[in-house]
Amino acid sequence: MEFSGFDARGYRTVDVRTGYGEWVTNYEQTVEDAMDIALLERLHEPSWATVTRAVDLGCGTGRTGQWLRDKGIPAVDGVDLTPEMLAVAHRRGAHDRLVEADVAASGLPDAAYDLAISSLIDEHLDDLRPLYREAWRLTTPKAPFVLVTFHPHFIMTSGMPTHYTNGAGESVAITTNIHLVSDHVRAALAAGWRLVELHEGVIDDSWLAVKPKWERFRNHPISAAYVWRKDD
Repeated sequence: MEFSGFDARGYRTVDVRTGYGEWVTNYEQTVEDAMDIALLERLHEPSWATVTRAVDLGCGTGRTGQWLRDKGIPAVDGVDLTPEMLAVAHRRGAHDRLVEADVAASGLPDAAYDLAISSLIDEHLDDLRPLYREAWRLTTPKAPFVLVTFHPHFIMTSGMPTHYTNGAGESVAITTNIHLVSDHVRAALAAGWRLVELHEGVIDDSWLAVKPKWERFRNHPISAAYVWRKDD
């Protein structure tokens, strides 16, 4: 679904690689843990302690990779399109291997991971199906794929794209697409995944403590965490 019909900001829009290359300087200070980490903490599956090797698709600066390592996962590889983000992830040191590539064509080996995870990237994809297929290709039988997303309801209701403030103080949007829950289900089922868990994060008191101007969005969903599992 096109975002343009919901756009309430009218920011200049740049492509993903350009945008994250500029945003990298203050990305960690502007992305709230309530958006993704808080949802990961709520998941009952997978059993993180049983994971031996994970692939972090769209690893960015390494926030998710660090969280995985803190959960005791011994080996994590990361894939990202933006070299500036990968440079930060490299300095962080949470990943064993970092690859500059499209998340839908990572070049990593088949069935090498017993967990795939991807956080806050799906709104930048024109088509979800290649991501779900790549996660399937990379994982072992019975492996989970954990996907944290920017909730389509919030994108549509707020009219807010993924955006950042550049060095000149300008608010700049990064190419944003709207993928409904049903879009995720269709893409995942077509790739062979089965849904085993789903949590939605809403704007609550913890959010309003850092975003008081969002009171009008109280109780609206802003993000979601899916857990998919391979049936073979």
